[in-house]
Amino acid sequence: MKTELLVKFGERIKVLRKDKNWSQEELADETGFHRTYIGMIERGERNPSLININVFAEVFKISISELLKFD
Repeated sequence: MKTELLVKFGERIKVLRKDKNWSQEELADETGFHRTYIGMIERGERNPSLININVFAEVFKISISELLKFD
């Protein structure tokens, strides 16, 4: 299901953010996205574009394929 994929992606972003000890606000500063957008991503409420997925990968200093490893 589409929503399940969005939830898994959001959980992955949250784990990576917490691994860096960043708040949503700090991740927003690093990515250039609004804090509310970060929260919506983490809750699986938004479907990020490929460009935004790449921004997350660059900020976390990992490849897109690594970013999309959910298990």
